[in-house]
Order: sequence, then structure tokens, then C-alpha cells
Amino acid sequence: MVIPEAFAAATTAREGTAGTAWLATLPAIVSELVDRWNCTPDGDWMHGEVGVIVPVQRSGEPLVLKVSFTHPGNVHEPDAYTAWNGRGAVHLYERADEHYAMLLERAHPTTLRDSDADVAVVGGQMSRLLAIPAPDGLPRLQDRADEWAAELQKDMAEFSGVLPDAVVARAFGVIDELVREQPDVLIHGDLHHRNILSADREPWLAIDPKGLIGDPAYDAVTFMKARTLVLMQGDLLGGMTRELAAYCEAAELDQARVRRWIQLELVRTAYWLRRYGVGAVRRGDIARDPAVQMVDELAINWA
Repeated sequence: MVIPEAFAAATTAREGTAGTAWLATLPAIVSELVDRWNCTPDGDWMHGEVGVIVPVQRSGEPLVLKVSFTHPGNVHEPDAYTAWNGRGAVHLYERADEHYAMLLERAHPTTLRDSDADVAVVGGQMSRLLAIPAPDGLPRLQDRADEWAAELQKDMAEFSGVLPDAVVARAFGVIDELVREQPDVLIHGDLHHRNILSADREPWLAIDPKGLIGDPAYDAVTFMKARTLVLMQGDLLGGMTRELAAYCEAAELDQARVRRWIQLELVRTAYWLRRYGVGAVRRGDIARDPAVQMVDELAINWA
């Protein structure tokens, strides 16, 4: 039971002493769960950002044991899997909430990002996930409305002039009109190309849900945000417009509503880049950073 070095280093850097302490207990947690669920290890450990993936077999069936760091964002992942019951997502067979651990259907390592599948595949996948009523007890995305509004007010004051006032006003309008009241629908919360894997039972299955109650348009936002990195080498605005249309048609979503959600996210991202920085922003050279230029242009021209 060898913890991947890259995962251990990233966990320690991100979580500090709490991460180091958790890593020390991880082999014993995995060993105990393998015994509890009558599994046999079946390959080297893999990992994501916050958890390890241990290939196992049970009664000849290939499965994976996932154990995540004890982070609030991971609490409701098994609840989402339970509600979907394998419909568009990997099956959940066992859960050990005290360890943030699950025994899951094994999919292939190929993600939708690695394939030539188009955006309609993701939209179709999303339409299947959204067919499930939200179970009780999940966090509601609408409860973040006041937090987002306060952040936006602070950012607008601190970074005055970064975006036209009318653009920021539209973002406030999205919070008031769309974020504060949302439907009681189970949404993934982090749906993008890397969280959709090829599989045997179905061509593609979703993984790593946050398990939220909210507007289905929000999942379209997380997907389109990831797509900007793919599209930014060409006609970014035109590419996003075309892909959004294909996505919304496949997912049976109101394109105008999704566009408004995306506009809010673009404005929030423009300020986030200035507050926390990537690339040249961290060196104080905001004007030349391509990520900042890209987001600013989209935020201004998208609505």
C-alpha cells in the first residue's frame, strides 16, 4: 500500500499538519475497509486532488475503493451516487462516512477530455443526471447568494474600473433573479470533461459529484468554464456560443438562462484572478496575462 508521492506532497502542502496526520493513517484505513468489504487489492493506487483510488476486486468484479481527505466538499458525494443509483454515474456499492470512503464501480481512466466526443455528449449525460428529484439534507446552492453578492460588492470596490459598471450590474441581477430561488433538483456541482469517464456498463459515467440542490444551469456553467481552456486558441466567443447551443439542446436547458449564469461566473472569475492571481498576475503584470485578458473580454462581450 504505497501512497503516490505526488498526492502526498500536494496534500501536505494544501492541508499542512492535518494533511500529514491523515496521510499517516491512510494505509490502515484502506486495509480495514478492504477487509470489511471483502475485497482484494487489484493494482497500484491512483489519486485525484483530494483522494486516493485503490483498484480492488470483490467476487471477481472490478471495483475501486475511494478514500478522500476529510473536507466538507466531499460529504455529500455518496448521497448523490445513492440518488442516481447508477443512472449516468458510477454505482455506489458501500460507504463508510466516518472515513469519507466509498466502494464504487470501476470505470476506465479515459476521460471525456481525452476523447473526440463533442459537447452534446456532456449535455446528454447531464439530462440523465437531472432526472432525479433532490434527496433531503443536501446543501442548497441558493444559500450562497448573500455570500456571492457580498464578495462581488467587495471586489467592485477594491478593483474599481476593472469591468464596466453595467457588466457588474448584470451580474448582481443574476444573483437576485436566478441564484436566490432555485429548483429542488439534484445537480452534480462539478461537471466537466475530467469528471466523465468511459466505462463498460455505459459509454460514459460521471464521477466526483458535489451533491447539491440547485439550478441545472449551474452544471452547464462548470462545464463551459472548463471548455474555455480548449477554445481560447481560436474564436473564443464564437466557439463558446456554438458549444453552448449544442450543450443546451442536448441537456434540454434554456440557453438564455445558462448564458446569464455564465455571465455571473465570468465576472466573479475576473475579480478572482486579480485577488488571487495566476501567471503574470502574481508578478503584478495584469495587463499582459492572457487568462485575465480572456476572462475580461468574455465578461464584457458575453451578455
